Amino acid sequence: MQLLQGVKVIEFCHVAAGPFCGMLFADMGADVIKVESPDGDGMRQWPPLRDGFSENFASVNRNKRSAVLDLKSEAGRRAARALILSADIVIENNRPGVMERLGLGYESFKAERPDLIYCSISAFGQSGPRVNEGGFDLTIQALSGIMSVTGEPDSAPVKCGVPVSDFSSGLYAAFSVMALLHAVRQGAPGQHIDIAMLGASLGIAALQTSEYFGSGRNPARLGSAHPRNAPYQAFRAADGYFVMAAGNQKLWRSVCEVIDRPELFDDPRFASTALRARNQVALCALLEAVFADRSVSSLIEAFTDVGVPCGPVASYADALTDPQVVHMGWVQDIDLPGGERVKTFGSPIMMSGRGPDIRRGPPALGEHTGEVLREVGLVK
Repeated sequence: MQLLQGVKVIEFCHVAAGPFCGMLFADMGADVIKVESPDGDGMRQWPPLRDGFSENFASVNRNKRSAVLDLKSEAGRRAARALILSADIVIENNRPGVMERLGLGYESFKAERPDLIYCSISAFGQSGPRVNEGGFDLTIQALSGIMSVTGEPDSAPVKCGVPVSDFSSGLYAAFSVMALLHAVRQGAPGQHIDIAMLGASLGIAALQTSEYFGSGRNPARLGSAHPRNAPYQAFRAADGYFVMAAGNQKLWRSVCEVIDRPELFDDPRFASTALRARNQVALCALLEAVFADRSVSSLIEAFTDVGVPCGPVASYADALTDPQVVHMGWVQDIDLPGGERVKTFGSPIMMSGRGPDIRRGPPALGEHTGEVLREVGLVK
């Protein structure tokens, strides 16, 4: 699946949001050239390390080529400029102003390459009162409100375990670039795309922002529970936890039948989805009293048999070996530069029953510098 074959992307990115965005293009067949400093992307040092190579780095940099350029030097900047002029797309996630100071900002290419698509990912965007502030996933999760709704009631602030601010920004960036690429191919000019991690984090919080706008109240931490649905959370059983989501009347009736408590269906506190959500603390206590004598596996089997969505709270070891994951072929082998073969989670996208191929493993630092510079006529 190489739908973007022939599309050339230059990536001036490090760590997560930008590299993840670049990998999405690379997975679809684009030629993604990762430009790195002589020290390399800092993520190359992140454990776990296999024969000195970071598997964290590998997870977001497959299917790319690496070219080392010293952008502090005139020769490095000249080479970077030549690469950008040869490309369709530029992705960068430096602080605002860095690329401009290097003479590599969007405006410096606009006249010569009016069709260039130039995407900047940053903490707060390319303008505004916070433009000069840096940010990481943790700080953006805090500032965007995500941490205010994550964790148990009355707990200390907790961030989402997955770096959602980083990766949602990468997804927004990739979507925006693809939309603009379609327009450019129809004859529209290129543009400078500005993706702020803060904005992306608020964008994926549509349910929380609409709750605030509609009620004037701040959404609260509910642990695994849902503000407008119940029973819809993690429950304790005799030997651990499981999740169960009975988000409508039919499913709620099935729950009452499975636990042999039909009277709960007629309890006025639980007569509708909204009422169950309003009284979910009491509902949870009632259900967990029943679940206390039953195992997780028996409850999951019983609820599954009547069509109530449920499941165990899986570890990553469990999730990555789930029969559905195996069936879809999402876990694949990948070769590291030293020759080690390891496993990675590939692209989850499926088209006509197939997903994107891993055509090449993650690159060694500067592995493709010579060939990349030859392609733009800078070396022989």
